[in-house]
Amino acid sequence: MKRCVVAIDLGTSGSRAMAFSQDGEIVARAYSEFASHFPRPGWVEQDPLRLWQTTLKALRSVLRAVGAENVASLGITNQRETTILWERETGRPVAPAIVWQDRRTEDDCRRLKRHEPLVRRRTGLVVDAYFSATKIRWLSDHVPGLRRRIASGEICFGTPDVWILWNLTGGKSFATEPSNAARTLLFDIRTGRFERELCRLFGVDVALLPEVRASDATFGHTRPALTGREIPIRGILGDQQAALFAHGAWDGGIIKNTYGTGLFLLANTRQRIVRGKGLISTVAWRRGERTDYALEGSILIGGAVLGWLRDGLRVLRSYDEAESMARRLPDNEGVYFVPALQGLGAPYWNASARGLIAGLTRKTGREAIVRAALESLAYQSRDVIEAMQKALGRRFRRLRADGGATANNFLMQFQADILGIPVERPAVTETTALGAAGLSGIASGLWDKHTFQKALRTERTFYPAMTRARREAYYRRWTEIVAKACD
Repeated sequence: MKRCVVAIDLGTSGSRAMAFSQDGEIVARAYSEFASHFPRPGWVEQDPLRLWQTTLKALRSVLRAVGAENVASLGITNQRETTILWERETGRPVAPAIVWQDRRTEDDCRRLKRHEPLVRRRTGLVVDAYFSATKIRWLSDHVPGLRRRIASGEICFGTPDVWILWNLTGGKSFATEPSNAARTLLFDIRTGRFERELCRLFGVDVALLPEVRASDATFGHTRPALTGREIPIRGILGDQQAALFAHGAWDGGIIKNTYGTGLFLLANTRQRIVRGKGLISTVAWRRGERTDYALEGSILIGGAVLGWLRDGLRVLRSYDEAESMARRLPDNEGVYFVPALQGLGAPYWNASARGLIAGLTRKTGREAIVRAALESLAYQSRDVIEAMQKALGRRFRRLRADGGATANNFLMQFQADILGIPVERPAVTETTALGAAGLSGIASGLWDKHTFQKALRTERTFYPAMTRARREAYYRRWTEIVAKACD
């Protein structure tokens, strides 16, 4: 077996491990699913121990396939903003993880909105329940005795990358990197540090926070008892930044969209922090001493709407069925679906928005609702791209797509049609894992930048086929409907 690099991809619904060879081929992969729990409307929780167990299971499966002795390094990518608190002494979680989708702190965020100019200037973010700070504060206030234990230094905070790193190293490494730290509302993206003023504003004790290292730093070594030998952990990135890295967006000019549970559009703005209405300014990565920034549009409900149609309304039996159902209709029959099931994210950031299906008639069947749900992903993506183009002062000439929903050819074609630009789907759609592997492999010397770029192959390009008049009529109607959802 040739030398390889292994990526751990900590998603919202499961943990994945993938091994990539020196020529960029996938040589082993494993996936282990875990559940989210919804104890109250708007609440989303996960079991941190289950997250760790599924990660270890997937990693060990891949290591058995490739041999631990052949692994040059391990990279980590993760769902961002998800908040985990655990005991420094024992490593036991003190409460369920509060997932990035959770909305329980909306009232807290409304009270803090008057501070948003300061927060945006420092962090690049809006004050929203999506991010980690108010989740930390909520746990501090609601877990008995926790605030006292935090003040005494007994408790650690981390997004999933920190939690898994802690466990892989046996508690020797308590660290993160800027693309994840920048999602907490506590990190000044200009100085590259957690700031005490922001911590005071959100009621978070700085004793909780991990060390921040460069994204391509060495974060420690795995415990031999877990992985057979000490494997260096080189490179950590938030999942959307990892996808951006996988698309080769080191020098700007590229926009990517990840079609997962949510939709996440990012463009590298290099060493310039760009502000845009309804958009997030964030860190792409820090490599060595150089920090690259990104402009991001985070859409809360993307592929998750199909899960809701399957499990909630039961109008869909499986994700695979969605494409064939949508294709049974010659057009959308005037039906539009605004999937504001947990409010709306970018570019609206309206926590009060609620889901809306418009244009229903006696003729409307399951197919029209499923088609409208798929089309909503494309419309929401155009909303963000319009805002990004205005902020950057230029138009994008193509979109690079990744994530599980890109397997749906109807969606990809409709996305190209509604944008009026080509949409490229990569050969490796697990780009978050590929990006983590790329960063880690370059840091450990397995690849150089040019060798890694060879792995970035396009599997198919979808070209616009819709007339401009029809495209604009469809989108104009969407903007009218989404405005009603925001009322």
